[in-house]
Amino acid sequence: MSEMNPLPEELSDEARALAIALRELFQGLNVSLRRYSSRRHRNAATFSRYFSGRAVPPWDVVMDLLADLAEHRGKPATQEAMDLLRRLHQAAIATTSSPKHAVEILERQLADADRTARSTTAHSDVIGEALLARQHRIADLEVRLTHLESEWSAERARADALEANAPDIANLLRERDALSSEVTRLTNELEAVQVRHSQAEERCKLLERQIDTIEEQRQDPLETTAGEPNSPCLPKVLVVDDQPENLLAMTAVLDGLDQEIVAVSSGREALKALLDHDDFAVLLLDVQMPEMDGYETAAQIKRRARHRDLPIIFLTAMSIDSEHSARAYSAGAVDYIAKPFDPWALRAKVAVFTEIFHERRQRER
Repeated sequence: MSEMNPLPEELSDEARALAIALRELFQGLNVSLRRYSSRRHRNAATFSRYFSGRAVPPWDVVMDLLADLAEHRGKPATQEAMDLLRRLHQAAIATTSSPKHAVEILERQLADADRTARSTTAHSDVIGEALLARQHRIADLEVRLTHLESEWSAERARADALEANAPDIANLLRERDALSSEVTRLTNELEAVQVRHSQAEERCKLLERQIDTIEEQRQDPLETTAGEPNSPCLPKVLVVDDQPENLLAMTAVLDGLDQEIVAVSSGREALKALLDHDDFAVLLLDVQMPEMDGYETAAQIKRRARHRDLPIIFLTAMSIDSEHSARAYSAGAVDYIAKPFDPWALRAKVAVFTEIFHERRQRER
């Protein structure tokens, strides 16, 4: 531990507690800081700031550290240890969160969305070329088949002599049918990739807008994202989480924005709340819930025509890898945020969707 900086005196109790816990985990790996940072493809100075409490690491860094320690010891981390670290991490974020930290989170999401947009563009090009090649081949086959069939019809007298051509016609028909099936498959794949590209581009626009919102609030902390002047009723934000402490935390973070918070503890209660009201600007939906999880709840909501366009932000304590994010977006989410959530990032996301709600209302009028 000698290579680490000492804990600063000015640290908050929450940041100090997390830093101590992370140091204890790292010490169990019995490896140098430089070697570990190289293993995880990060800068040693970055880990030094995490272990000294000067910066709160992203939750996936904490999970990586737990996983590495479990592998080193040959036994998985206990649920109690994970829950304790999650509480320490959430408390540290709550006390040290800053607009800069939130912008870093959103910029990472923006980079992911941009990568998806670029990769889907390249994928679309590849599929498009393959599709064009098969369509050209089908056109060639159609010409050959037409020629052979007309020759066959026009010269009945030479039927015996042309009998040898019959297998060629059969082979050409089989090739044409196989290519037609391939064209159908590629067309469907291209449409799916184009949808993913459109979604990624939309996420990029939303994330850029969210970052702008944080920057504006940094310049004027008293500014709130706003509702319409003299609006007779505020837009509602539906918050769904089975943990009461999470509901309280999200309600406290969103307090002060020009909106009404409706907090419920299950997917079924969320469905009921949506039946009772139509003026929800956005839904914050926990993924891991008993009975009906977030994915199932989102699917039920999206089946209703009146709520098909309701923006859903998934909140998850799981690591947000490509598989989980893809499942979230396919379930109807427009955004996601990891727990423990950053207060500034959460406020920015909700504020932007509230603005979009007001813009839509104004267009409708």
